[in-house]
Amino acid sequence: MFYLAKSKHYSYKASNDDCEYTDALISYCDDDRTFVLKDCISNLENKGNYKLCVHQRDFLPGQEITVNITNAIHDSRKSVCIITRKFFESHYCMFELNMARIEINYSRDGRNIIFLVFLEQIQSKEMPLMMLELIEKQSYIEYPNDEEGNIVFWGKIKEAIHS
Repeated sequence: MFYLAKSKHYSYKASNDDCEYTDALISYCDDDRTFVLKDCISNLENKGNYKLCVHQRDFLPGQEITVNITNAIHDSRKSVCIITRKFFESHYCMFELNMARIEINYSRDGRNIIFLVFLEQIQSKEMPLMMLELIEKQSYIEYPNDEEGNIVFWGKIKEAIHS
């Protein structure tokens, strides 16, 4: 309810010269933090010049986690979800994903802001129904874990964030 009330009073205002907005919120479970803190930050921030919101680094201490999450989604152009089996088990990861879905409908006029990155192979029977629906509608990419594929992989993520 808080999010819906907030979104009625504030709409997303992206501008290229406004530093308070981030290019992407990276949503991930704690088990995948090494991938995020090393690979994502290195390839997207350091080499790609994108401004990321990473909860372990950027969330405000002392503020409720749900408030941090909704603010981060609202203030980011995209929500990049690092999908693993553990992601589905995390209440906060699923909350972030659901809040991003709400953001699409209430503040972004239906424009896609979610980009799914599958860090591991997951069979459809292991996924929540909502995730299967998202896969049909939203962009996603699978992590290749090889040098040549990684170049294409990071290029596709940069392209998705920029779009």
